[in-house]
Amino acid sequence: MSSENTVSINGQPHALPDDPRVSLLDMLRHHLGLTGTKKGCDHGQCGACTVLVNGVRINSCLTLAVMHDGDEVTTIEGLGTAENPSALQRAFVERDAYQCGYCTPGQICSATAMLDEIAAGWPSDASDSLDGPMEVSTEEIRERMSGNICRCGAYANIVDAIRDVAGEPA
Repeated sequence: MSSENTVSINGQPHALPDDPRVSLLDMLRHHLGLTGTKKGCDHGQCGACTVLVNGVRINSCLTLAVMHDGDEVTTIEGLGTAENPSALQRAFVERDAYQCGYCTPGQICSATAMLDEIAAGWPSDASDSLDGPMEVSTEEIRERMSGNICRCGAYANIVDAIRDVAGEPA
């Protein structure tokens, strides 16, 4: 693989690794030092490694970095900073939607994409219909966030934080 192939990560171009076996997760963490994205299960079951690729959430442990030539990858570091957090990052802090914090970056990346999915009218298994406006109900959030596990059990606060950002009463 040539180093001419690049991926944009948080708006910055980066050469793809020469080794085609490197996962996107390992590229982020070990090659670029972006340690906000966490390695939980390394099998796509926990969601701790969730990032956005071209605006769509994926488990970065299940995809090879070389598959993302020309893509735009957004990690938790690209959503906000300590000085300028995103609305979801602020809501997670205000609602105490994290305990150990390990799953929080993946939860926030997933919730960011989830709110975009709802705004675009994408239905889920919990949606009342396949067309029309989607509601940001507790059931809808729980269904759409089901791929992100919180071992500490902060689920109620996570749902409340997402509802706050969506403008729904918690």
